[in-house]
Amino acid sequence: MRLTVIGCSGSYPGPESPASCYLVEADDSEGRTWRIVLDMGNGALGVLQRYVDPLLIDAVLLSHLHADHCVDMTSYYVLRKWHPTGPQPPIPVYGPKGTGRRLAKAYDLPKRPGMREEFAFSTYTGPINLGPFVVTPTPVEHPVDAYGLRIEAHGKVIAYSGDTAETEALLDIATDADLFVCEAAFRDGVENPPGVHITGVHAGEYATKAHVKKLVITHVPPWHDSADALREARSAFDGPTELAATGAVYDV
Repeated sequence: MRLTVIGCSGSYPGPESPASCYLVEADDSEGRTWRIVLDMGNGALGVLQRYVDPLLIDAVLLSHLHADHCVDMTSYYVLRKWHPTGPQPPIPVYGPKGTGRRLAKAYDLPKRPGMREEFAFSTYTGPINLGPFVVTPTPVEHPVDAYGLRIEAHGKVIAYSGDTAETEALLDIATDADLFVCEAAFRDGVENPPGVHITGVHAGEYATKAHVKKLVITHVPPWHDSADALREARSAFDGPTELAATGAVYDV
């Protein structure tokens, strides 16, 4: 598998990165490359085009429906509906209950058909098979319905926390992962609102408990210094630890 960071800024786009978006690629047994996108936050579609033709995406998986994780689906709808080569066939889009309705409302579309001619919406209910990928969504702790994602292919594992507060579900998502992409939107040592995000220290602790091979810290808001989040994570995890950055590529 290969993961390319498209956007990693937390809560809103920053000067160096769009909001959350990750491209994951893997070949099937016949050599056909499958491409899935995890989240499509503010500004992500523009940067995504540096790395792949958006018409080659096989599916989109949305961790939750906050704008910094899904709002560029409205632009992706325009691209697929009005492309000069003609309307594109619908591709699978997985997300929490009500994803299709929420995205249609965001673009001021009627409930029917909404975006259903461009996207085939499905609600998370269990493991998802997409070409060589098996994706397991697991509910996490956030003010809205939110999921972490465990992506498996060819015996390797990429774990993605999505947005979450402290929860043991992160251990299910990340156990023995080759790559753990984990949020760290909060700072350690200050009073943070409950039930929203975790700190770099928490991310490092979960990585240690889950025995992950590599930790990538992401979703740091522009109002924080991302170097602080990295230091916090390294204080709690002895394995390789990096900050996510737009354009970074991880071969797993």
